[in-house]
Amino acid sequence: HSFLTAHGPLGPVALMPVHMQSQVRRITFDQSRLERSARAILADVGEASAELSILFVGDQRMRGLNRRYRGKDHTTDVLAFAMREAPESSAGLLGDVVIAVPTAARQAKEGQRSLDEELTVLLVHGILHLCGYDHERSEKEARRMHRRERMILLSIMRLPKRVNRTRHASTGSPSRAKSRDASRYTHHG
Repeated sequence: HSFLTAHGPLGPVALMPVHMQSQVRRITFDQSRLERSARAILADVGEASAELSILFVGDQRMRGLNRRYRGKDHTTDVLAFAMREAPESSAGLLGDVVIAVPTAARQAKEGQRSLDEELTVLLVHGILHLCGYDHERSEKEARRMHRRERMILLSIMRLPKRVNRTRHASTGSPSRAKSRDASRYTHHG
């Protein structure tokens, strides 16, 4: 990978690679646009020099990951695996965001958005989890995360202000994997 530079508040900043891989063939989306969005999100959260991996998977693969890392035997839309929480972590590697494209496509249709918009919403959510935000910790933290998501989305996408999310109950996640419930429109207890 070639390293790009950006001008940060303290001078030039080397932009680490955003690794993107899709295991989904039947649903197409603009990977280069999402890569640009990922860089903009990283810059917005003060992580322009962080390395990020993004994996796009199908529902079956996501269900397996959700079962393995969160003890929940159903698919979900996004999982985030923070590398900086791990003792052997590399300082530059922020973590991995895994997105279930078929679930995102269903949510986009329900929310009357494009798939690219929905994938960007999920990418913001996953990256915020990697930065320590956790809506499952408390109602206050859920509101804090939601406000930050809206600020980022408004700055990078110019989304209308009607993008809503329900607040989710705490689940007591057994691992570092963080997720959003599959539907933003109904509350899953």
